[in-house]
Amino acid sequence: MKKLMYTLLIGVIAAALTACGSNDDAKQSKSDDQKTAQTEKQKEAQEKQEKQAKEMQKKLDKQKVDEKKTVAVVNGKKVSGEEYNAALATSQNQYQQMGQDPTSKEAAKQVKQQTIDNLVGQTLLLQEAENKGYKATDEEVNKKLKETKKQFKTDKQFKSALKDAGLTQSQLKSELADSIKYQQYVDKDIQTPEVTDKEIQDYYDQFAKQSQSQASGGKEQSQMPKLEEVKPQIKQQLEQQKKQEALEKKVEELKKNAKVEVKL
Repeated sequence: MKKLMYTLLIGVIAAALTACGSNDDAKQSKSDDQKTAQTEKQKEAQEKQEKQAKEMQKKLDKQKVDEKKTVAVVNGKKVSGEEYNAALATSQNQYQQMGQDPTSKEAAKQVKQQTIDNLVGQTLLLQEAENKGYKATDEEVNKKLKETKKQFKTDKQFKSALKDAGLTQSQLKSELADSIKYQQYVDKDIQTPEVTDKEIQDYYDQFAKQSQSQASGGKEQSQMPKLEEVKPQIKQQLEQQKKQEALEKKVEELKKNAKVEVKL
């Protein structure tokens, strides 16, 4: 089973200054010219980045499918293109965070497969949660909705975000209810082993070794924090990793007795 590796990305901004003559009276004028030149360069760089971002978004959008298309049928439940496109954006973002281009030929295939696998797995787990009798009360859904609204400064911004996502408030509440049932099932039925001190130490040592390797390769190395300083974060990361592995194992078990038809 492949595991996602998190790399530390260090950005280095270098400014090159050019000397232009030695006349003291002209220094201020030249300094102003340099500032103007730097401002123009910054503007050009920003415009270039915006252009590249727009071009990338166009490529990403081409990977979307018709929202009304049925991309899969899981135990009789249809999975729509709209659901696929939402999950696709998450997969694409994961690849970009790892410094990979999700629109390259090979990555595009992997992104497509990862997205459909995730959708099928989520559908199977949610069905299992409902079969186990997990439910979301109106009180729980409204609480979740309130927490969601808090992310926006105004109700207008919230409604605008809903519109951009192609959702009504009723549809959002339905999705929140599903997420509550799913989380209840995961918390109570998916058991994972405890994270040991040895696993935390091994994780820390591996990261330290990787950091040293980058430094020896000519890359700038940030100062390594002490184990005790990052132990809680490492433990949480390993807990999430174990939970994910347990969920993947459960999905494989559910697939054995499930009827899954992929139409993409």
